Amino acid sequence: MRPTMRNSPVMGGLRAAAAPVGACFAALALLVGYTATGAAGDPPPRIEVVAARIIAPMGARSTAAYFEIRNTGASPDTLRFADSPELGISVIRRTARRTGTGRTEPAWAVSVPAGGTVRMAPGGLGVVILDPPALKPGQTVRYNLWFRHSGKVSVEVPVTAGPK
Repeated sequence: MRPTMRNSPVMGGLRAAAAPVGACFAALALLVGYTATGAAGDPPPRIEVVAARIIAPMGARSTAAYFEIRNTGASPDTLRFADSPELGISVIRRTARRTGTGRTEPAWAVSVPAGGTVRMAPGGLGVVILDPPALKPGQTVRYNLWFRHSGKVSVEVPVTAGPK
């Protein structure tokens, strides 16, 4: 007697495997949905840029921009670089005090802690703008701050007459 397709060992194996395979697909679909909502993993940083200003160049070959960066999120982030489509080359710099003299050096990354604030100011951390165009107090310039996790954060930055 020949077994029918319905009673064959292959069909029996497929029926036995159907429940576990179906459960795996259901679990995978739920995990994909969970991660797509952003609920999986660490909570994201929430970057906000306030108190931004650019110092008018006054004939100098460089000037500076300063920002206050707030992270109201539950995870840290890192400022990697800053640029403006309207200005020349921008470099994040930090003044380092050594043997009583101040010297600036590039800051390749600036940590912004979760729930913390980074304040840029003259004599400390800032963005140096090389070969800036003529800028007048009251003018605004678009600046982009680039973060490791938050990506690009764009702000309109007013030009001021001097450091304050």
